Amino acid sequence: MLFKNQYYYFISGLPELAFDSVKLPFTTGEFRKMLDEVLEPEDKKLLSRYFLAYDNRTLLQVLSGKKLKGDAASKAEPEPGDTLSPAEIETAIQQVKDGDDIHRDKIPPYFEEVISARLNETLPGYAATLEDLISSLYMDYGREVKNSLIAGWFEMNLNLGNLLSAIYARKYGMEVEKVVVGNNEIARTIRENANARDFGIGDELPYFDTIQRIAEEEDIHERERKIDKFRWDWLEENSLFDYFNIEYLFAYLCKLQILERWVNLNAEEGERVFRELIDGLKNEIQKPEDL
Repeated sequence: MLFKNQYYYFISGLPELAFDSVKLPFTTGEFRKMLDEVLEPEDKKLLSRYFLAYDNRTLLQVLSGKKLKGDAASKAEPEPGDTLSPAEIETAIQQVKDGDDIHRDKIPPYFEEVISARLNETLPGYAATLEDLISSLYMDYGREVKNSLIAGWFEMNLNLGNLLSAIYARKYGMEVEKVVVGNNEIARTIRENANARDFGIGDELPYFDTIQRIAEEEDIHERERKIDKFRWDWLEENSLFDYFNIEYLFAYLCKLQILERWVNLNAEEGERVFRELIDGLKNEIQKPEDL
């Protein structure tokens, strides 16, 4: 698209985000609602692929028949909008069962493949679980979007996840091929070179050494921080010259969700420490009675 919509007034009013911030200007759900009010239809469609991550969770929940437990980031669900309800997914499942066409205006095309796999109780060779299949197809679907930044974000996250999974699989004696998802060139190369020191991608992936160093971090909390900082820096570098367009807003959205994750985690950690202090005080108060 040669001409890009510009959102001067809206973007000018957005507060700056910093990776080390301890307070959110608004939640991801609130920001999504704001975007729905200002974005042009073609830009809403671009961002819709990002929000399919929430629909993926609902799809897995419905197909597995159990409620999922999300991390702190996933608890901050976006406001209802184009996100599919369990009832809509149930309808899609019934349509696949009956051999009818699903409503592709709302249901992403890869949902039909996932539903069929679940109904037939068969998974393609590259997916060990239903969750892996959803993740693989979702990443491939995201990489196909007609926007270089958004497609690149999906590509980077796919490569990042696969490289980390391969490193840890090797470390703990698991089969590398069974933890790699997606079907891009990096994923295929890792599967084909599972025994190679660099999985055959040392010269192909510019951030290979960076991710390998992050994977060596023993502290889980610090490692997760470094992974998210890598994502944040990637967004900064790849949206450097985007100021008032959809690319800027997409980068802002991704940063906001990263920030939201850590603000929520810090809040949970603070509550845990507070409760431990209270319990400790209670024990101290009870000691004289126990003597």
